[in-house]
Amino acid sequence: MKQYLKIDEWNIIEEGFQADNLRMSESIFSLGNGHFGERGNFEEPYSSDSYRASFVAGITFLNKTRVGWWKNGYPLFSTSVPLAADWRSVKLRLIDEELDLATWGVNRFSRKLDMQAGLTHREMEITSPRGHRLYVEVTHIDHIGRSDLCIIEYSVKSMNYTGKVSLLPLINLDVRCKEDTSGEKVWNILRAGIDDDCAYLWTQTRREDAQVCYATTYTVKKNGAACATHPIRVEQEKQVGFSIGVDVKPGDSVRLVKYAAISSSLYCDRNKLMEHALAEVRQAKSIGMEHLKNEQQQAWSRIWDDMDVQIDGDPAAQQGIRYNIFQLRQAYLGDSPRLNIGPKGFTGEKYGGNTYWNSELCCVPFFLTATQQPVAENLLMYRYNQLPKAIENAAKLGICGGAALYPQVTYNGEECHNEWEITFEEIHRNNIIVFALLQHATLTGSDAYIARYGLEIMIAVSRYWSRRVSFSQPKQQYVILGVTGPDEYENNVDNNWYTNYSCVKCLRITLHYIELVAAQYPDDYARIRRTVNLNLREEAERWNDIINRMYLPVDSRLGIFVQNDGFMDKELQSVDAIPPDERPINQHWSWDRILRSCYIKQSDVLLGLYLFYTDFDLDTVRRNFEFYEPMTVHESSLSPHIHAILAARLGKVEKAYRLFLHATRLDLDDYNNETQDGLHITSMPGSWLAIVRGFAGMQVRNDTLQFNPVIPAQWRSYAFKVNFRKRTIRLCVTPEETRATLLKGEPVDILINGQVVSL
Repeated sequence: MKQYLKIDEWNIIEEGFQADNLRMSESIFSLGNGHFGERGNFEEPYSSDSYRASFVAGITFLNKTRVGWWKNGYPLFSTSVPLAADWRSVKLRLIDEELDLATWGVNRFSRKLDMQAGLTHREMEITSPRGHRLYVEVTHIDHIGRSDLCIIEYSVKSMNYTGKVSLLPLINLDVRCKEDTSGEKVWNILRAGIDDDCAYLWTQTRREDAQVCYATTYTVKKNGAACATHPIRVEQEKQVGFSIGVDVKPGDSVRLVKYAAISSSLYCDRNKLMEHALAEVRQAKSIGMEHLKNEQQQAWSRIWDDMDVQIDGDPAAQQGIRYNIFQLRQAYLGDSPRLNIGPKGFTGEKYGGNTYWNSELCCVPFFLTATQQPVAENLLMYRYNQLPKAIENAAKLGICGGAALYPQVTYNGEECHNEWEITFEEIHRNNIIVFALLQHATLTGSDAYIARYGLEIMIAVSRYWSRRVSFSQPKQQYVILGVTGPDEYENNVDNNWYTNYSCVKCLRITLHYIELVAAQYPDDYARIRRTVNLNLREEAERWNDIINRMYLPVDSRLGIFVQNDGFMDKELQSVDAIPPDERPINQHWSWDRILRSCYIKQSDVLLGLYLFYTDFDLDTVRRNFEFYEPMTVHESSLSPHIHAILAARLGKVEKAYRLFLHATRLDLDDYNNETQDGLHITSMPGSWLAIVRGFAGMQVRNDTLQFNPVIPAQWRSYAFKVNFRKRTIRLCVTPEETRATLLKGEPVDILINGQVVSL
C-alpha cells in the first residue's frame, strides 16, 4: 500500500513533488467527461518515467489477434481503444530553456483534484537549470455540460527572470500505445492547419473509419490585462498550435487560457466534424473561463445532489467513496446505448478499453439504485443490441440454434479476449446479463423492459446452457465441464458451483418470464416467439430437466458448497500463510504455483450467495463465508465489496469495515500495486453497494424494500439516497436510530429491522 495523498473529504491532494509515485498520481488525477478523458499528466512535457495517455469514447481500432491458427473461435481482429491526440499539451519556454520537471528544480509543488468543482489545480515554484525561478499555476477542466470541451488555464509568474516567456498550446498526435509492439499505424490525418485564431487536426482510425477532429484556440493576458501578441503558427506533421511570446520581468505574470474541442463521429456528422470543433472552441472563448468554470461546478453539484454518500467521523472513507463516484461519473454519462464502461475508463489502456461483466455486476445495480435509471437502461440496451453478435460468438464454438454466449471482453459484441482459459471457459459471464435484467425489474417494479427487450436475451442464454451442459451417467446428473469460475486462479475445472448454480437460476428466471410475458404482454410474446423461433414445450422440458438434475458440489460434513471438483484435495490454508513480501501472488508466484494453491482471486461461491440472497439462510452464508473468506487474496477489484456486503449481513461489522476500506481505497492506497496502470473504474460502484447493500442491509423481498442497518464503530453516521420504483428515499443511520425520508414519489411501506415503516 502507498499512502502519500492527503486525507480530505472533498479533495485529492498531493503535497510535494513525488517523482517515484508519478505514474500512480497520473492515474489518480485523471479527468474525463464521459465523451473523452485523459490521465493526470502534466500539461508540459516530462522526460522521465511517465505514462501519457488520452482517450475518446467510442473511438476504436482493430488490432490483429495474436493467436495460433488452430484456436477456432477467435476473431481475426480484436477491438481496442487507441491513444488519442494529446490535446492538453502546453509547453513553457524561456529564452533557451523548456520546462521539464524531470530536470528543473522543484522548490514547492502541490496539486489537487477538486471533486465538488470537477477540476484539477496545480501550483509549483520551480527553478530552471540556469537559475531562473518561476511560479506556475494550472487549472484543468473537462466540461461535463459541454461534452466536447476541455479548458486549461496556465499561469506563469516570474520570480527573478527577465526575458521572453513563450507558451505553446498544442495538439499533438505523435503518440504510441503503451502495449503496442507492432508499430502499426493507428491514425490517418485527414486535414491539419490553422484557421485564423484556431488550430485543428482532423483524424481517422485505420480499418474502422472512426473520426475525431481536435481544435484549439486561446486567450492571453499579462498582469491581468489583454496584451498584444504576435503568435507563431506551429504546423508540423503531427502537431499544430501556436507559440505565444510575452516579455516579462520579475513580478510579471502571464495567463494563458487554452480552449480545446474534441469532437468525434460517434456524436457528430463526420462531414461537419471540423466545422463543429472550430465552432465549439470559438464559442467557449467568447464565453470565457470563469463562466465555464461556474457551469462545471453547477453540473457537479447536481450530480452530487443525486449520488453523494455522507459519512460522519471517517474522512478516509468519506474521501474514498466520493472519489469512486466521481471517477465513475467522469467515465460514463450514460447518454448513449452505443457505449459501455471500460474497466479503466479514461485512465489506461489495459483490457483494450473494452467492456467486461463488471458492468452488470457493479455498474447496473449502482445506476438503477442511485436515481439514474435511464443510465442503467442504456447499459442494458448495449447488451441487447449486441445479442446477434453473442449468438455468433456461440456459433463459432459450435453451439448453435439461437444460443448466445456474451463475450468476456468486447466493444462491438464480438469476443476480443485471447486467453483460452478465459475466452472459452469463463462462461459464467453469460448469467450476469440475465441477473442485470432481473435487477431492473426488481428495482423499477416493471416487467415491461424485459417484455420488450430482456426476454430475447434470456432465451438465447438459456439455449446456450441447454447445449453446454453434459449429462453424467455415473452421477445421473447434469454437469458443466471445462470451465473457469469467477476465481480465475482455478482454470479448466469441472463443476464450478457458482457456474452450475447460476445456470440453474438463469433457466428458472427465463421460464418464469416466458410465462409472465405470455400472460401480461401477449403482443410482445407473439413477436418474441416469431423472432427466436421458440419451441416452448420441447425447450421447457429440457430446461426443467437440467434445473431438477443439476449437479451442485457440496461438502455435507462442513455444510458448504464446494467451489469446484478437486478443490477440497488442495492444501487448505489461510492467506496468513503467504509471506507479506510475496503479495500480491500474481506478481510473485508462477502460474503453476497459483493454480495448485487453494488461494482464491475473487469471490466465487460467495458471489453466488451475494447475488441470489433470497435463496440462502444466514447460517448457510456464515458457514461458506468462514470457510472461503480466509483463503481469498482479493487480487481482483471485484472481490472486496462482495465480501464486505456478506460480512455486514452476518454482523461481522469490523471485518466488513476493513473490506469496505479495501474496496473504497483500492486505487487511492494502491492495495494491489497496480494503480500506475490506471484505475478500476467499473468496480468502483462496489464501494457504494457495500454501504447500501452491506452496512445498510438493503434487500428487496416479496416486492418490499428492506433495510437492516449496522454501522462501523468508526462512524458517527452515514446517509445516502436510493431510487426504488419511482420513489427517492433518503436513509440516515446513526448508532441510535435509522431515519428514512421519502423525498419523491408516492407513499410506500418499507421494512427497517423487520418493522414496517410508512413513508
